Amino acid sequence: MTAAYLQNLDRTAANHAPLSPLTFIERAAAVYPNRTSVVNGAQRFTWAETYARTRRLASALARRGIGKNDTVAIMCPNTPAMYEAHFGVPMCGAVLNSLNTRLDAETIAFMLRHGEAKVLITDREFSATMKAALALVDQPILVIDIDDPEYDGGADIGSIRYEAFLAEGDPAYAWQPPADEWDAISLLYTSGTTGDPKGVVYHHRGATLNAISNILNWGMPHFPVYLWTLPMFHCDGWCYPWTIAERAGINVCLRRVEAKACFDAICANGVTHMCGAPIVYAMLVNAPENLRAGITGTIQGQVAGAAPPAAIIEGAERIGINLTHVYGLTEVYGPATVCAKQDEWEHLPIDRRAERNGRQGVRTPLQEAVTVRDPETMQEVPWDGETMGEIMFRGNITMKGYLKNPAATDKAFAGGWFHTGDLAVTHPDGYIKIKDRSKDIIISGGENISSIEVEDVLFRHPAVMNAAVVAQPDEKWGETPCAFIELRPGAKVTPDDLTTFCREHMARFKVPKTFIFRELPKTSTGKIQKFVLRDLARSASAIE
Repeated sequence: MTAAYLQNLDRTAANHAPLSPLTFIERAAAVYPNRTSVVNGAQRFTWAETYARTRRLASALARRGIGKNDTVAIMCPNTPAMYEAHFGVPMCGAVLNSLNTRLDAETIAFMLRHGEAKVLITDREFSATMKAALALVDQPILVIDIDDPEYDGGADIGSIRYEAFLAEGDPAYAWQPPADEWDAISLLYTSGTTGDPKGVVYHHRGATLNAISNILNWGMPHFPVYLWTLPMFHCDGWCYPWTIAERAGINVCLRRVEAKACFDAICANGVTHMCGAPIVYAMLVNAPENLRAGITGTIQGQVAGAAPPAAIIEGAERIGINLTHVYGLTEVYGPATVCAKQDEWEHLPIDRRAERNGRQGVRTPLQEAVTVRDPETMQEVPWDGETMGEIMFRGNITMKGYLKNPAATDKAFAGGWFHTGDLAVTHPDGYIKIKDRSKDIIISGGENISSIEVEDVLFRHPAVMNAAVVAQPDEKWGETPCAFIELRPGAKVTPDDLTTFCREHMARFKVPKTFIFRELPKTSTGKIQKFVLRDLARSASAIE
């Protein structure tokens, strides 16, 4: 009898509400209305003001006929308008499509067409690119120009400026969270290096849970001062726009991630938290010491992408940044694993501590599961630190799917897990460690070589600031490793020096046959563009 009563208790408005991260800004404005919310150079807003601006945006969009499931695209650096869009656009039921600011006009045009954007909010800095993109699109799009006081340049290409558009809206707009938390909140496109980009669709539930998971994962206290070194267009800033609202923190905006701008912002605002790729921290560690004058205290930093080398971890510690390594993809809202630190690691030498901290780790608090499995048999690999398989995720913090691409969605979710394409091992303590992307494994004379393993060794050389290893065609071996090296300022080293160094730390067949010294091509989020390097390696092989 008791079981029947338990089963038949109803879900009502009194005991159930769909999850949405939009509620975080409403609470921040109600509880902490006068606390600073956003800093943009000389501009400063409070939570009451930012909430009113997001409601104005939602209202103005609604008055223009924008509603549920309509796409609103935005081309913008990390400025107040970009932050406000993460709330104002979904408040009217629309879907936010944040565009990568480094993409070309043709790629942007594809995204506007594929996502069927009805509105484009664009910063004047990108007016030339966006004008060219719009010329390739045949659907009607309302174009709104952002007039950021911190930027003087570009041109208007739309019919109205952002501040004038906000003035059309009601600061008391009566928005409602979605009736269904499965509703789409945003649309983000993958890089599309081997074809058209895929549109990744996020839902309100996943965005809410990842925003909270960020807090739990980092032990983030109330009122953090967060420096926007991570692009908000990248996985919606790993959901940190919503996280910082929940914590009633301060969003410190940056138009460009440059060493002086970062250190000036840290010093002026007392920054406590930041996120970014290893290249961001390498830039800060290698910056002139005088730029750090006046900075005190410890900054908590999350680093994703390639595992941070020992030199970066050690250098970050020296300048007061405590790094935590995270890993994820666009399809899982950004970081979905964390290298959770253990007390006993603190007593290890820096190289061994870097090895521990360089692993991709364990699932984040609100992601259901991460596993390393054989993609063919779907059997979990043994926890031996040697057997490779594919990293897979499952849980609420996983995309709805790929927009208009059911075949790719089905493939990605085969066997009830999201397949990442990243190859890894699981160590006996349950921590996973990436060995390579499936396409980045180098097969030389029948032997598999992990490019990441070779890169880890190269990073240990004191002259090397950045390294990337790809396959180079070879008549005898099929493929051999080709290393692209970016040196530290003022450092000198020869290919023979690096060959000798590598032979001291790895099997001879893994040592790169070719070393090329040059600046490494990177994406806007600091990831090294290996597809560019593969082309260069093939060209170098042809010349040889």
